[in-house]
Amino acid sequence: MMAREMLRQGGRSARIQTAVHETVRELLKTVDRSAITVPMIAEKAGVTPSTIYRRWGDIGDLLADVALAHMRPISQPADTGAMRTDIETFIVEYAEEMSSRLGREMLQDIVGSSSGGGAAERCCHYTIHHLETLRDRAEQRGEAVFDVDAAMDKLVAPIVYHIMFRDRDVTPDYCRALISEFLEERAGN
Repeated sequence: MMAREMLRQGGRSARIQTAVHETVRELLKTVDRSAITVPMIAEKAGVTPSTIYRRWGDIGDLLADVALAHMRPISQPADTGAMRTDIETFIVEYAEEMSSRLGREMLQDIVGSSSGGGAAERCCHYTIHHLETLRDRAEQRGEAVFDVDAAMDKLVAPIVYHIMFRDRDVTPDYCRALISEFLEERAGN
């Protein structure tokens, strides 16, 4: 379980987390991430290094926690009135956000975390939740639904792979082609 989930709402723990997260975000704007250290963060956040080590373990887990906080959904995916355009809007926006410099760095922080996959699992859950929302909307409209695991495999996984390995651009046209293939396969079953 990551530190973020163990914290009580409000109080000293929340203030420490907020101060440390804000400090990390500010440092990432001006300092190369490889040069950022726990003592540097602690000094600027007004906490002791031991507080950071105790709460986050190491710099990798702290960076992953900051990335997850940024990636946490603040709203539901757009409701366009139809499943196909809902999926297209979500996937194209997801690809644009994750392929940006900030998106790539956040993905690297999450994947590089030493938290035993906890950060990656939580990140994945955010995407699954959005896809479940799109599936449930389609069902409520009386449209044929899609399998969320299949959408992760056929839509999200190739996008993340190409973003991480930079072997192709994940353009809106590429995303639309993935979606068309996914929906055609679904219709054929």
